[in-house]
Amino acid sequence: MCTAATYKTKDFYMGRTLDYEFAYGEEVTVMPRNYPLHFRYMGDMSEHFAIIGMAHVADNYPLYYDAVNEKGLGMAGLNFVGNAVYAEPDTEADEKENVSQYEFIPWVLSQCSSVKEVRSLLMRINLVGTPYSEMFPAAQLHWIIADENEAITVESVKEGLKVYDNHVGVLTNNPPFDIQMLMLADYAGLSPKQPVNTFASGVNLNMYSRGMGAMGLPGDLSSRSRFARVAYTKMNSRSGDSENESVSQFFHILGSVEQQRGCCEVADGKYEITIYTSCWNAAKGIYYYTTYENSQISAVDMNREDLESSGLKRYPLVNGQHINYQN
Repeated sequence: MCTAATYKTKDFYMGRTLDYEFAYGEEVTVMPRNYPLHFRYMGDMSEHFAIIGMAHVADNYPLYYDAVNEKGLGMAGLNFVGNAVYAEPDTEADEKENVSQYEFIPWVLSQCSSVKEVRSLLMRINLVGTPYSEMFPAAQLHWIIADENEAITVESVKEGLKVYDNHVGVLTNNPPFDIQMLMLADYAGLSPKQPVNTFASGVNLNMYSRGMGAMGLPGDLSSRSRFARVAYTKMNSRSGDSENESVSQFFHILGSVEQQRGCCEVADGKYEITIYTSCWNAAKGIYYYTTYENSQISAVDMNREDLESSGLKRYPLVNGQHINYQN
């Protein structure tokens, strides 16, 4: 399970949690402009926008979980098990672009600079379920794609490819996005302010605690509850405009849904945890992250790399807790 969100102060930020019971050896991976991209059905692309994100690199090919390109367009794929249905390749229709599920992030980020351009591209895409290899079957995912102006959710389901305006800039897992948005109405009465007594006329009710305006906000780890909790936290969040304040606040937003080992058992003795939390400054191309074992924020700046090169630049995650002793 995972949670993704967008955030805007002076700059535009986006990121996600990756919640699972084990890691795949993911790394922060910079794809420079001249890295040769080989697509299963769409041929080769030798020049494209530079990309930075979290990926498992297989045979020198980055299988991105989430990423942002040099134009400030970001994208994240989240589990959508039971609802994701991909098409079959259509090699007869010249106007369709057959894109495998694992290629979706690099296909979009390599050539689009805005969500507006993504919308046009999606009209031509035939998203297919061809796996990367026998070792890596097609993951059941849906995606949030965003720039500083807007966000959309893309879902490939049995009815076809659906594109939703995402006005809250949040995505979790199941149920489908339109149902998640419908269920937000259950929390329409929540507020960061103390509640006004509308229970009954003439009944004196004392507010015995701070924060009672948010009573009813769900606290469990289900994707439905995480969607509501992060949407509420993000939409009511306030921070300064500096980079440190913005990044810190973003990690606090996603911290509202982080998963601790032992609280979500997925098999006997196996527990889902927040393996990593990411945050990227889309305008500056800086990818920040924390891991379950290391709450100190680490960062990789895409623009400190040679973006005209042709080889991937990979940074293994910094694990192990880093504690600042003051005496």
